Amino acid sequence: MPRTARTRWRVGLTTTALLTAAALVPAPAHAEDVTDYTITVDPAAKGAKIDDTMYGVFFEDINRAADGGLYAELVQNRSFEYSTADNGSYTPLTSWTVGGTAQVVNDAGRLNERNRNYLSLGAGSSVTNAGYNTGIRVEEGKRYDFSVWARADAGTTLTVGLKDAAGTLATARQVAVKGGWAKYRATFTATRTSNRGRLTVAATNAAALDMVSLFPRETYKNQPNGLRKDLAEKIAALKPGFVRFPGGCLVNTGSMEDYSEASGWQRKRSYQWKDTIGPVEERATNANFWGYNQSYGLGYYEYFRFSEDVGAMPLPVVPALVTGCGQNRATDDEALLKRHIQDTLDLIEFAGGPATSKWGKVRAEMGHPKPFHLTHIGVGNEENLPKEFFARFERFRAAIKAEYPDITVISNSGPDDAGTTFDTAWQLNREGKVDMVDEHYYNSPNWFLQNNDRYDSYDRNGPKVFLGEYASQGNAWKNGLAEAAFMTGLERNADVVKLASYAPLLANEDYVQWRPDMIWFNNRASWNSANYEVQKLFMTNVGDRVVPSKATTTPNVSGPITGAVGLSTWATSAAYDDVKVTSADGSPLLGDDFSGDASKWKHVGGGSWSIQDGQYVQTDAAAENTMVTAGDPAWHDYDLHVKATKKSGKEGFLVAFGVKDTGNYYWWNLGGWNNTQSAIEQAVDGGKGTLMTKPGSIETGRAYDIDIKVRGRQVTLYLDGKEWGSFKDDKPAEPFRQVVTKDAKTGDLIVKVVNAQSAEARTAIDLGGAKVASRARVTTLAADADAVNTETDTPVTPVTSTFSGVAGKFTYTFPANSVTFLRIKQR
Repeated sequence: MPRTARTRWRVGLTTTALLTAAALVPAPAHAEDVTDYTITVDPAAKGAKIDDTMYGVFFEDINRAADGGLYAELVQNRSFEYSTADNGSYTPLTSWTVGGTAQVVNDAGRLNERNRNYLSLGAGSSVTNAGYNTGIRVEEGKRYDFSVWARADAGTTLTVGLKDAAGTLATARQVAVKGGWAKYRATFTATRTSNRGRLTVAATNAAALDMVSLFPRETYKNQPNGLRKDLAEKIAALKPGFVRFPGGCLVNTGSMEDYSEASGWQRKRSYQWKDTIGPVEERATNANFWGYNQSYGLGYYEYFRFSEDVGAMPLPVVPALVTGCGQNRATDDEALLKRHIQDTLDLIEFAGGPATSKWGKVRAEMGHPKPFHLTHIGVGNEENLPKEFFARFERFRAAIKAEYPDITVISNSGPDDAGTTFDTAWQLNREGKVDMVDEHYYNSPNWFLQNNDRYDSYDRNGPKVFLGEYASQGNAWKNGLAEAAFMTGLERNADVVKLASYAPLLANEDYVQWRPDMIWFNNRASWNSANYEVQKLFMTNVGDRVVPSKATTTPNVSGPITGAVGLSTWATSAAYDDVKVTSADGSPLLGDDFSGDASKWKHVGGGSWSIQDGQYVQTDAAAENTMVTAGDPAWHDYDLHVKATKKSGKEGFLVAFGVKDTGNYYWWNLGGWNNTQSAIEQAVDGGKGTLMTKPGSIETGRAYDIDIKVRGRQVTLYLDGKEWGSFKDDKPAEPFRQVVTKDAKTGDLIVKVVNAQSAEARTAIDLGGAKVASRARVTTLAADADAVNTETDTPVTPVTSTFSGVAGKFTYTFPANSVTFLRIKQR
């Protein structure tokens, strides 16, 4: 996942012709009524075919999505493997408290070679586990299965109990341990409900413990080593066409070595599928890229099984031996490359080989003799070194195609929607005639409204697109609206965009590394974000073919770029001098050589600014977004000059123009992204999108002359007197979008309309002579633009109704801030 801004956003484009009242079920309108928009459908024309796998989900273990999330295990750090390699605050006893004497041991007495640590518990001592979030969640009357691997002298008894601060949660169980390592089990029935349970294991004599586990008996489809039921059911309700797993940054970061004595038992490895299969007590542990431990209890076998359970195509992603996500290194070890290529071939055999094959037998022994249906595989994820990546990708692809010619091998285009890396990657992918390219981008809602036509111009004969990760920057309803508007463009271009998945999927509210996320949860409940409701509406009403249609657009009322100017830094200390703003006719608007005070400037961000030696200096090299502004928000058609010097820190300069307020501006980000590239970014109500980008860095101690020329909506940028680039920001953020599809099974026309503005839209719909029933089934999502679903309040919820005014030509009023699907039966 690329770096993203965490933002707030407000829908802005409206017209005075739009009415202000909104209703979920509008009254029938008369033909002579004035309308704001028209939609014209051509049912005789043949649009793009939409595959059943069009929309899916992307699962990555981020935000505690696996352990403490979808994986139903209730004990945290069950195998005492937590380490500072996972998180600087971790110890092998993290989430455990000791009563008496206990220590974690790493010696030859361990359970097995890949499970390195175990607990040595003193006689008469106990350990208690705190679970996740507020504790271990149990519900009255429900059953919970305890297990532990233990070793002790005969005559040793383990007493296992479930309690919270108020007392006992279930009758304690006693387990007799006899001799060497063995697995012991017990079952609890909860006598009351609690979110704050604690599991305690006490020993009469000295004992060794490992893999201390507690599972709810009721998991998704009651599978062994199963999944948390409410989360799995929410994913299943989307009816995903595919499940992409296991990442993400987990795949292409860290060491590419294995977990063995030869490699020094490396704990920061890329996600490698062979670590994650077989008995759970023999699966390797690993540091998770997002700053915690991953037990691999939820591994490749469970991913395949879950995909099958929800009727989705499994889509695994394997390392390409080029790291990304800020690491950006290419591995040149030929033997290691060959091993990973063979691992990928073995994975395909594990998924689809007969039970008599080497890896098919492993799958069968795990409980699934029948092959999983594997048709697609991704190689790599968001590599920032496109040439190095593609050279290795071609090796993987050649080996896969030689043995499995029908497998679709998916490449990628890096972490952004545009720029040098993106362009280079796409050129290599086109020249290499790859099957499919995985695009990722996280942008502002404004960007998604502006780029509905992104795929209209893609080559119909080139590689297909897998939009493997995308989201706007928030979980408010305005974010869902922008994503819905964009999705109408995905469907219209279903001949190019073959797969699409919002990302990320899950977030535990107490362990968040990334926002926004589709489904939120804690240890007691889960809830659907506004974005989830959009995804579900589209995913369960896809249709089989696009029916070509056209719609009128919202009048563009934008004028010239207007706004004040600003200076800022990001994790950098910098000095600014000789600021001059001059109008187009040459008259001065602002001049400041900082020989006096800084009274012309307003400090609206973080950091620490002061006048030093005739320069305006931001001295905090750790602070982010330290904006100071000057001038009139009404300024337009001007030239801005700044002299800037980097003093220390990770990045370069941020010089702003067109500044209307703290959430609406443009800035030239020089030496951003850890001083690797420069870009023009636009913030609209806090949500930033990138307008153009180039590689480049800023030197410490060197003075740079920065000039920005604003004319109308055209902007030209100069660095040290040479033109760096230019752009014209004249693309409207169209708030009214639509697409029409046909459901082959029912014959329904599905009219999908997004009205992402704060006024209703009365719309004349012409079905082009199609013979239709007079009644339509309507599903509407509508809410205040800033509405956010929470555990206790879900303002963004689908409302179903019937509209009886359908005809060959009819009028419908789409509510403000709404997504509406009309399912119309053809006669």
